[in-house]
Amino acid sequence: MSSTINSVLRQVLEKTQPEKEEISNIQEKLKEFLDVFKAHLKKKKVNADIFIGGSFAKSTMIKKEYYDIDVFVRYDKKYREKDISNITKQALAGIKNVQEIHGSRNYFRVKANHSYLIEVIPVLKVSNPKEAGNITDLSYFHVKYIEKKIKHKKLLDEIRIAKAFCYANNVYGAESYISGFSGYGLELLIYHYKTFLNFIRAISKIKSNEKIIIDIEKFYKNKSEILMDVNTAKLNSPIILIDPTYRQRNVLAALSEETFERFKDACKQFIKNPSEKAFEIKKLNLEEAKSRAKKNKNELIVLKATTEKQEGDIAGSKLVKFYRHLNDETSKSFNIKDTGFEYSGKKTALYFFAVKKKKEIIRQGPKTSDKDNVRKFKKMHTSTFNKKGRVYARDKIKFNIKDFLDKWESQNKKIIEDMSIKELRVIG
Repeated sequence: MSSTINSVLRQVLEKTQPEKEEISNIQEKLKEFLDVFKAHLKKKKVNADIFIGGSFAKSTMIKKEYYDIDVFVRYDKKYREKDISNITKQALAGIKNVQEIHGSRNYFRVKANHSYLIEVIPVLKVSNPKEAGNITDLSYFHVKYIEKKIKHKKLLDEIRIAKAFCYANNVYGAESYISGFSGYGLELLIYHYKTFLNFIRAISKIKSNEKIIIDIEKFYKNKSEILMDVNTAKLNSPIILIDPTYRQRNVLAALSEETFERFKDACKQFIKNPSEKAFEIKKLNLEEAKSRAKKNKNELIVLKATTEKQEGDIAGSKLVKFYRHLNDETSKSFNIKDTGFEYSGKKTALYFFAVKKKKEIIRQGPKTSDKDNVRKFKKMHTSTFNKKGRVYARDKIKFNIKDFLDKWESQNKKIIEDMSIKELRVIG
C-alpha cells in the first residue's frame, strides 16, 4: 500500500507543478505591471513598499486553470488614518482591466490575460501584528515566516500536494462560501506534520466533535491558556492553529465543521484507495445526480440562483447561505436524499435536491384555550389533535418538489430579496 501511495503522489506532483514556461510568463507580465505601477506611485509621491505575497512568493503555487498573484502595497504608518484603498485606486488609474473589489478594505484585480490576474492589496506597514488594522496587514509576516521555515524542496513539494488535494476536493480557501483551509494554513499544517501523508492520516483519525489544537511556536503552556487568550469567536473551528506570527490569532478560524467532515472523508477514502482521481477537481455532475435519483426513485430538481452582489466571496457567500436556507425549508416537507451546490465564481450558482416526500407534516396550532384561533385553525386543516394544551394538525403531502418550490417562492419574495437573490429558476 505504501508503494502505491508514493507512486500516486509522484504522479500527482508532476501534474501539480506549474510549467517553467508558465512561471516565466507570469514573471514577465508581473514585471511589466510593477514597472508601470511603481512609476505611478512615485509620480504621486506615495511612500509605500511593494512585496509579492501568496503562493507565488512562497514557491507553493499549484497548477490551475488560472492563477492569481498577490501584490501588496505596504504603506508607511503615516497613512494609518488615510484611505489607502483610494490612494491605491488613484495610482492604478490609466492601467487597463482594473476591477475594484469591495471588502473591509477595498482591493483591486488587474486582469493580465485569460489565464491569470494580479490582485493589488493595500496594507499598512506595522512592526507588531497587534497594530494591524486589517488581517491583510499580517501578510508580510506570513510570507517571511514561511520563507524562513520552509526552504527544502521536499517540504515545498509536500505543500503543493496538500494544496492540490484540498483544491480538488473543494476545501481550499477561507472564503465564506468554501469555509476551508487557507493557503497559509496548509503551509503551516504541512510544516507541522512534515508530510502530506502524515497530515491526512492524522486528520482521518480525528473523532467527531474532537478539537485539535496546534501551537507550532509553543506560545502557550497548555490548552486552557489558549482557550483563555484567543478570541472566543475564533475558537469554533475543528482545528485551532495558532498563528506563529501572532499568538492570539487562529489561522483556521474560517474552517467549518461541514467542510472539515467532507475533507476528513476524502482523507479516509484516499488512504483506503489511493488514486490520482482524488486529485481531480470535483465538479457538480448533474447527469450522475439524475442517474442516482432515478435508481433510488427520488424526485430531482435542479435550480439556478442569481445574485446582484459583487462576484467572488460576497456573491458566493450569499448564494451558499440561500442554498442552506432553501435546504432547511425543503426538509420540512421532504426527506432530502442527495443535494449539491456549485458556485460559478461569478454571480450564479447551481443547486440540486433529490428528495422523497414525507407522508405528513405536523403543524403546531394555538393553545386549546384560544377558542377563536382553534376554530380558524381547524377550518384550515382536516386532521387535528390536541396535545399538552395545544392543538396540532396532520397535513398530508400531496405536492411534488417543483410545486412546493413554486409556492414557497411566491410566498417568500421578501425573504428572497432580503437574502440578495435576484432570480431563482428551475433548469432541470
